[in-house]
Amino acid sequence: MLLNLSTDPRDHSSCALSYDETECWLKAEWRGYVDQVEAMRGAEAYLQHAAQHSCAYLLNDNSRLIGPWFESLEWLMHVWVPQAERLGLRHVAHVVQADQHHDIFTRQHHTPLPFELQIFQSLEDATHWLASVRDEKLIA
Repeated sequence: MLLNLSTDPRDHSSCALSYDETECWLKAEWRGYVDQVEAMRGAEAYLQHAAQHSCAYLLNDNSRLIGPWFESLEWLMHVWVPQAERLGLRHVAHVVQADQHHDIFTRQHHTPLPFELQIFQSLEDATHWLASVRDEKLIA
């Protein structure tokens, strides 16, 4: 179920946030060249919708991004992360950009997070891991 779609009319870059009812997780799909303002808008949309669809799992797919993405680690750590934790986020599968094979988390992430973050090169590996974590929690 699509919750939010932000598209830049200038270059058609976008962030689509959806809730996967079958998998029981939120999914953010980023495409194109997303500037800082768009990145913050997409991250804030996640927080707004996570408040309505409390979900412990997030699949963040950056595989279709082009160019730099979200260089504000400080904003993420001090604004977004605490809010996401309060809203119940516990596990994040993060797929890096296909054209760079890294991003802000793989280059600069040294601070402990209040949720589990796993970095992946492929969407398939990320979904497999997130499903396995979810299934473990359902069984426990």
